[in-house]
Amino acid sequence: MSGPPSRTTPAVGGERSLPMPDPIARDYIVLCLRIDQHVPGFVDAYFGPADLKAKVELEQLRSVARLRDDALALHERAASDEVDDPARRRWLLAQLAAIEAQLRALAGDALPYADHVAACFDARMTRKPAEAYAAAAARLAELVPGDGPLPDRLTAWDARFVIPPSRLSLVIERLVAVARERASAPFGLPAGEGVRVGLVANQPWGGYNWYDGGLQSRVDINTDLPIQVKRLLDTLCHETYPGHHLEHAWKEADLVGARGRLEASVLTINTPECFISEGLAELGRRFASPPEMEADLLVELYGLAGLPIADDPPAARDAAER
Repeated sequence: MSGPPSRTTPAVGGERSLPMPDPIARDYIVLCLRIDQHVPGFVDAYFGPADLKAKVELEQLRSVARLRDDALALHERAASDEVDDPARRRWLLAQLAAIEAQLRALAGDALPYADHVAACFDARMTRKPAEAYAAAAARLAELVPGDGPLPDRLTAWDARFVIPPSRLSLVIERLVAVARERASAPFGLPAGEGVRVGLVANQPWGGYNWYDGGLQSRVDINTDLPIQVKRLLDTLCHETYPGHHLEHAWKEADLVGARGRLEASVLTINTPECFISEGLAELGRRFASPPEMEADLLVELYGLAGLPIADDPPAARDAAER
């Protein structure tokens, strides 16, 4: 199956009315689009002025060395009085520090790995003690039924909850509707937003949000591996509501549309905004499926999936609560 369109496809034909970017926002957008020419995928989505994207596509490729100079110069400008909003300045400086680190690595002058990651995400990694993983494995061994090695028992347990391919679209449709409804009260929904979900194969991820701009997302679910009900719940809450789609839609509606911060119209990978976006998406399930409501939802989804466990309500509820 062919892959989805380019991540940097402009939003809805580029026909929306956008405010003119100020010089900082314009130069930041152009810098990011130029880096994407060296590292395809660095720009995860772009829904800003179409003329800036066209300008970069038509110009001669800039060297990495020149892009490093551009990033350093823009960093100095962002730290100056040219940016008078402290929150905006902090965001730009953190983003540009990550960009500088990536350009440095691209030029063959990378920081030590831990320092590189800290610069990219504006956060330093911490190592969990081995004892924590041993304790988790021991707890799993207590909970998962059966005899034999734990990996084999986990595989057998998961197989009970695999959604048949013929039922997958039905379960997805219900899950997205529930997640959207439950996200609307605490977060609100920008008028006109929407998501469509497709099934793909031959991808290195389980699910992906392609934000097209215009408050619209495409979410692809990879069918290469068996999809369990709970895993699909995690994935869809992460990619749709209140995860990536709703976050990006509100950024477009509020930061770009209402506040005119055009630098937010280019979404980048391995930068602090990406780090925060992934963290927010990981929290999605807590809101779309809070613990006190999850067992009922899972039992309903077992039924929609036509899983035999749904024929035994007590067993289904016990499995949902594990």
